[in-house]
Amino acid sequence: MAALNDLLPQAAVRLDVRVADWREAIRTAGGLLVETGATTDAYTAEMIRNVEENGPYLVIAPGFAFAHARPSPAVLRTGMSWVRLAQPVEFGHESNDPVHLVVGLAAEDSGAHTAAMAALAQLLADPATAQALQDAAGPDALHAVLAGPEGGRDGAGDGDGDGDGACDDRPRGEQAVSGPAVHEEAVREQPGAAPRAVHKILTVCGNGVGTSLFLKSTLEQVLDRWGWSRHVTVEATDTISAKGKASEAVAILTSREIARTLGEVGVPVKIVKDFTSGTEVDRILRDTYDV
Repeated sequence: MAALNDLLPQAAVRLDVRVADWREAIRTAGGLLVETGATTDAYTAEMIRNVEENGPYLVIAPGFAFAHARPSPAVLRTGMSWVRLAQPVEFGHESNDPVHLVVGLAAEDSGAHTAAMAALAQLLADPATAQALQDAAGPDALHAVLAGPEGGRDGAGDGDGDGDGACDDRPRGEQAVSGPAVHEEAVREQPGAAPRAVHKILTVCGNGVGTSLFLKSTLEQVLDRWGWSRHVTVEATDTISAKGKASEAVAILTSREIARTLGEVGVPVKIVKDFTSGTEVDRILRDTYDV
């Protein structure tokens, strides 16, 4: 899988850009995708239309918007862009505005960039790293931060960082949570067999290739801390697919805007404000399983 720096060339980085509003911010991010050969101009229009139709769900953490649209013929190759704004702008999100960082994503499919998204989620969840990204003096300095222990390699690391997305507030030795007793019989296999997951949680966004992957990464880190990874699988998906897959899941985690789009699906729909916050996801998971 592609590493973060492989998908984000320095030519696709612009720092301290002045824009009038959220549309211009997305146009700037989309323009960089065009300049670096990842998309055509049509994809920029698709990103803007995505917000117009689905609302500002792509503002997935305080100050951070992850602009993207569905894979389409306008995507020439998977790539990213990075736009740090000189002055933040409003996207209309009730809790995460104003936005000072817009990352653009163009994805050919839902698979090749998964590791890079997980790495970026961990970087932005760590307060010190997030501040270093905000303070980077230029594209070279920004790339150096992204190429740190988590950002410069395939995969999202082992989750041992100090960021909010990688841990909760309890001492490390107290973070494991016993698996739900009602499911213990279901996970017992024949001697020597690998344990199988028996629960599924869906993380959902409008397109299934961007913000849902951020939330998936954060949820999986919390499950790892709990020691529940063998009991629960997490699948990132889009709104249309989520309606068909809801019967397979114990819960859906998503934004408020996407929850409205989903409507009643027969399983609990949990709203997450900050997709990079391990503390928030930990609380929601405890509420889901009443632990």
